[in-house]
Amino acid sequence: MNELGLSLDTVWMLLAAMLVFWMQPGFALCEAGFTRGKNTANILMKNFVDFMFGSLLFFFVGFGFMFGSDGAGFVGMPNFGSLSFYNGDLPVEGFLIFETVFCATSATIVSGAMAERTKFSMYLLYSAAISLFIYPIEGHWTWGGGWLCNDASNSFMMKTFGYVFHDFAGSAIVHSVGGVLALIGALALGPRIDKYGKNGESRAIPGHNLAMASLGVFILWLGWFGFNPGSQLAASGEINRVAISHVFLTTNLAAASGGVATMFVTWFRYGKPSLSLTLNGVLAGLVGITAGCDVVSPLGAVAIGIVCGVVLVFAIEFIDHTLHIDDPVGASSVHGVCGILGTMMTGLLSTSDGAFYGNGWGFFGAECFGVLVIDLWAAVCGVVLFFGIKKIHGLRVSARVEEEGLDVYEHGESCYN
Repeated sequence: MNELGLSLDTVWMLLAAMLVFWMQPGFALCEAGFTRGKNTANILMKNFVDFMFGSLLFFFVGFGFMFGSDGAGFVGMPNFGSLSFYNGDLPVEGFLIFETVFCATSATIVSGAMAERTKFSMYLLYSAAISLFIYPIEGHWTWGGGWLCNDASNSFMMKTFGYVFHDFAGSAIVHSVGGVLALIGALALGPRIDKYGKNGESRAIPGHNLAMASLGVFILWLGWFGFNPGSQLAASGEINRVAISHVFLTTNLAAASGGVATMFVTWFRYGKPSLSLTLNGVLAGLVGITAGCDVVSPLGAVAIGIVCGVVLVFAIEFIDHTLHIDDPVGASSVHGVCGILGTMMTGLLSTSDGAFYGNGWGFFGAECFGVLVIDLWAAVCGVVLFFGIKKIHGLRVSARVEEEGLDVYEHGESCYN
């Protein structure tokens, strides 16, 4: 490739990394808006921690776990801060930054589900664990050259049902892993005080600022244009120009259709269109399209958005009302359920291999198998991590701290004075 092409590809990768980094304030504002004002400083602090810890730990160890070589396709060798092991056309420093922002996203998903009742010291521990080994190891299986790798030329690659697992930008690898960890973390913590009545009925605990949450979702929507198109890692040449343009379109259509679907479902189901749920519907569409944004048609993207937007409402109801798991921001539904659903629907709607295009059910089987093993890994790690911390040290703040707010007790300051 000529120097001009490499330069253009590098600039595109770094620009995409900047957009994905911009998702961090999106998550921070969204989570803070969906929760109570007395915990806002705590929410914001946790989002900073995710990126600060993620940047350092992924640089020192996680990058090697994910992209280092190994003899069995399970996990790479830790790099201990050295970048010399990596060979590629694009600068390794830029590629590291691009992958770092993805790693931080996976960790950040968990914080919203465990909001308003988690000890900050214990949050540091499990945020570090996600960035250090939970995400990098399953990332190695897929994007890092491991046994479930997207690259059919990889010697470790395992074909299931005759096909290779495909997750272009991380519906399963990033989002469903974060969603599964969020669900288990919320389960280990237990519900917030007064969330459920004596008869088990769910009580709404409204967030303190829907304007803040709305701005957060708009920022996330913008950041997703780096998350998905940026995963092409190239912009030079006709193939790449067409590819990133296609991914931009499918990403936007899924987000819009997800939001519209949720809006109408809540309108018919509850009598009024819910802003808070519609915001999550937009995110549901974005999460769902992330796996197959490169291989589905624009109409397929609309279908994925609609399905994720509809299922989201019932997933939130089921987790809250039936399972009695208190997830203040709906992270386990948005990222977990819709991440799994979007990956599976890629097996149906891929224009090249999808079952709905007359290509049989092999690719769909491969997608189901891939998301199953990835989320089993996340679930096992989550159970050991969260219930282990709960048993040894305790995850949850005292009732007094929870009732009066984590901001002052955990950080010695309030967001609003």
